[in-house]
Amino acid sequence: MSAETPDPIESLIQRCLKGDQAAWDLIVRQYWRKVFNVAYKFVGKHDEAEDLAQDIFLKIFKSLDTFDSRANFQTWLISVSRNLCIDHYRSVRKERETINRDVDTNELAPPTREPGPIAALEQADRVALLRKALAALPATLRTAVLMRDIQELSYQEIADKLRLPEGTVKSRINRGRTELARQVKKLRGEDYSPSGAALNRSRTGAY
Repeated sequence: MSAETPDPIESLIQRCLKGDQAAWDLIVRQYWRKVFNVAYKFVGKHDEAEDLAQDIFLKIFKSLDTFDSRANFQTWLISVSRNLCIDHYRSVRKERETINRDVDTNELAPPTREPGPIAALEQADRVALLRKALAALPATLRTAVLMRDIQELSYQEIADKLRLPEGTVKSRINRGRTELARQVKKLRGEDYSPSGAALNRSRTGAY
């Protein structure tokens, strides 16, 4: 007796579009490794690649109705995966640039060399501002941001220490960074200027 012939991808897609979860599970199992490999090339870490691959499959599932049956499904799948990885890379890079520009957590660490007197004052002002912004965060968000950006722990290490799912940790870090950037901007607009003045002179008329 010959082995059962697997359903062609066109049939699986049509079943998926009709709400057949089993058909989607078959597609994921069949193409998981290919999507994971694309994701891994972008992030370089196994756990992050798995998370990214899951996100990619979710978005592919939502886009199945846009697939042209005349095209090669694997080619389409890889192309979509790469585009989503590029979007993810740009999003992460933009987030890091925002953190570096508005919330330079490196300034909380001791300087590697002794700064000059003016630079030392400016650095002290920035550190004080950042600490004040951190203090305004809810404790759960502040802890997550500090463990990731200051202690440089991995998501899994943070999840283990806090005894939380990794997804919850990532959510707290993202929300914490967003709120921290908002607090920094708020503080700079109300009582901080890059020149080191403690008060906004245009509004108070005083030093």
